[in-house]
Amino acid sequence: MVRFHKVNGVQIQFTAEEEAQKDLEEQQWLEGAFDRSMENLRDKRNHLIAKTDWTANSDVTMSAEMKEYRQKLRDATEGLDTVEKIK
Repeated sequence: MVRFHKVNGVQIQFTAEEEAQKDLEEQQWLEGAFDRSMENLRDKRNHLIAKTDWTANSDVTMSAEMKEYRQKLRDATEGLDTVEKIK
């Protein structure tokens, strides 16, 4: 694929070195997709757990449903090894 960038408002075709650098950057971005997805999932999971932390106070009796919900949240990242499994 031919790529261009603007220099002083004029479109200039990438040099071979610029093409190689851009290809490397895109490959690195793709290779990081799993880690970014896992981080996003953990952030969401941690937020949901934090919203229910009050149910774990010593003066509150946690229902079986809440215990199960919180355990499922903690287990949400288990066995995930591809981006497709995360979604």
